[in-house]
Amino acid sequence: MRRRLGWTGALLLLATTAAAQGTGPRESRGAPAGAFDFWVLALSWSPGFCEAGGSGRGRGQCEVGRQLGFVVHGLWPQFESGYPSFCEPGGRFPARAAVDEARDLFPDEGLARYQWRKHGTCSGLGPAEYYRAVRRARERVRVPDRLEKPATSAKVLAAEIERAFTQVNPDLRPDMMAVACGRRIFQEIRICLTRDLRAFRACPEVDRDGCRAGEITVNAVR
Repeated sequence: MRRRLGWTGALLLLATTAAAQGTGPRESRGAPAGAFDFWVLALSWSPGFCEAGGSGRGRGQCEVGRQLGFVVHGLWPQFESGYPSFCEPGGRFPARAAVDEARDLFPDEGLARYQWRKHGTCSGLGPAEYYRAVRRARERVRVPDRLEKPATSAKVLAAEIERAFTQVNPDLRPDMMAVACGRRIFQEIRICLTRDLRAFRACPEVDRDGCRAGEITVNAVR
């Protein structure tokens, strides 16, 4: 059974013919480590990720019965325009102790290690420090109760999801985040934070790249 979530407030109706995502920011591989402007915390909505194709990748995130909702996809250093990646090719590998400490944040070890290689190496931090930063960022964001573990799927607008997050995170505004979707399915929310992780901040490029698919499905946990 699908129902519309009862989230109040006047909402702009986005055209259903619009593209689901923008073209995406420019990636700068091998940029200098530590040279970035702000962070993006990407929280993957497990039911949507799995529905849109994640199940076929053998991800532990998609094992039926785990009842996963939001999990950390990654904490990404970001430029005002574009983002750095793979800043230390062949560099440090995270120690077992560091990965174990982040086990409750990421849905599986493989993702934790990959996020370090692609994004953590650009932070200017060591692996253990990076995973601690991930934890601080995750603890900074409160998830709306209605999106913790919904038992039924629902169709909503991306703006409704953003509104739900602003209601429980008083300093957060719609221009400080973006909803990601694919095949009209909610997959992720991306929230922008200052370099010291103490506050949310505006991020025009990230915001512009958000979902423009009109009504999308928020899948129930499974």
